[in-house]
Amino acid sequence: MQDLSRISVVLPSLDPDDKLVAVIDGLLEYGFSHIILINDGSKPENLHYFLEAAQRHPQIQLLHHQVNKGKGAALKNAFRWFLENRPEGFGVVTVDGDNQHHPADTLACCEHMLQTGRCVLGCRDFTLDHVPARSRFGNQTTSMVFKVFCGMTISDTQTGLRALTRDALELLVDVAGDRFEYETNMLLAFKTKGIPFDEVKIRTVYIEENKSSHFRVFHDSWRIYKLILAHFFRYTASSLISALVDTAAFALLSWAFGSVLTGLGLTAAAAIGARVISSLLNFFMNKQLVFHARVSTTQAMVRYYCLALPQMAAQVLLTQGFYTLFGVSDHANFLRTAVYVVVMTVLYFLSYMIQQRWVFAPQQSK
Repeated sequence: MQDLSRISVVLPSLDPDDKLVAVIDGLLEYGFSHIILINDGSKPENLHYFLEAAQRHPQIQLLHHQVNKGKGAALKNAFRWFLENRPEGFGVVTVDGDNQHHPADTLACCEHMLQTGRCVLGCRDFTLDHVPARSRFGNQTTSMVFKVFCGMTISDTQTGLRALTRDALELLVDVAGDRFEYETNMLLAFKTKGIPFDEVKIRTVYIEENKSSHFRVFHDSWRIYKLILAHFFRYTASSLISALVDTAAFALLSWAFGSVLTGLGLTAAAAIGARVISSLLNFFMNKQLVFHARVSTTQAMVRYYCLALPQMAAQVLLTQGFYTLFGVSDHANFLRTAVYVVVMTVLYFLSYMIQQRWVFAPQQSK
């Protein structure tokens, strides 16, 4: 068994009941020796659970919020306390206070983190029959959105059981979000900040169909999804601006070269000139405004043009193929441009996937 003395358990709680006592007892029984317990503005009638726990167990560091600030704020408060007060600490493990994380699973996640030096997500199996329908649907939907729009494969995006190294905490403590959306931002930061992580399978426990959860389905779901989709919409805006520049340049160059070139030569010359102009604009907008890439400009630009050049060739060949297939005249400038836009739109989706997964993907720290 790994030495757990360098691990702090972070336990945020709002209006707890007897389950909080069971959580703390279980963690101590399994060898955890330091717990950061956060009262996130609980009602007066629930405060005795915190006070009694701190009095009974010297292993507990109790932090108080006078008013409810949200789970994200509670987690970040605990992370800052850990970084400032436990210089010898290796990392933390976040645990929910509703007794739905078995201490053996918490231990397994911490042992994996200590062995590998990587962050760990404790992931449940949502295919089991006893999983509440709203939880199954919510996780499957969020996992799909993460995979499609963020290029991340995470089997349990809603897990509250997360083992985080000290190095990761230094990057995560300033991530935006004060409520449930912070946990989503944390996952997004794993990618944008190059934080390596693994998954460890844990028990899938739901007590009374998770009725004690403070998660507000519609309100908090919207706060989460808008964060995931935000950079896709920025990418769309960047692409639209670049497409307008590209299309205008293509039309202008088609007109300019129309007196000296025909057929494939005309299409290629206009498309190449337009793409050079629009691609430089698109590259810098994507790097700075869309993906917030923390990679060198040179490395990202090499990758970008390794994608852009084949894409440009595909643009030319597919566009000319449609011209030939449908008999579009070299002088039908409007129709030629319309076909060009259709082909560019199809290639846009493929380009997005490759850019987020490769071109602007950060180098993970070892």
